[in-house]
Amino acid sequence: MTDRFVTVSLDKRGVHCTAKLLDDRAPVTCAAVWEALPLGSDVYHAKYARNEIYALFPAFAAEEPPLENPTVTPIPGDLCYFTFSDTELGTSSYGYDAKAVTGRRTTVDLALFYERNNLLINGDMGWIPGIVWGTVVEGLDHRPPD
Repeated sequence: MTDRFVTVSLDKRGVHCTAKLLDDRAPVTCAAVWEALPLGSDVYHAKYARNEIYALFPAFAAEEPPLENPTVTPIPGDLCYFTFSDTELGTSSYGYDAKAVTGRRTTVDLALFYERNNLLINGDMGWIPGIVWGTVVEGLDHRPPD
């Protein structure tokens, strides 16, 4: 199979990076994301997982991917896929705008980890393994223009 790449952008900040899909390690997840492109949403900075930015989407795969290529310790450049039910994210303690999760049975969280020392543990739910489906190969160190 030919290598596939995606661009991850923060348009308002004028930054982007290129990531290689890990089709050999997470083929079902890569296929689901690839088929859903282009994707776009508001981006959040993680409060709990540390060095992460992420966006929330309604479920877009016909069936949610299995937990392939899992991690609870993502490294810089990892792109991770998480799924949450409406009851997991629907509490006020997470501070999401009602439109971010309301009315969805399943919410997909696509995350990019930009620095080290990440540990995916949540005080309410415990360990939160993510599927590593891509890795940044260019632009992780990109800074927005002054």
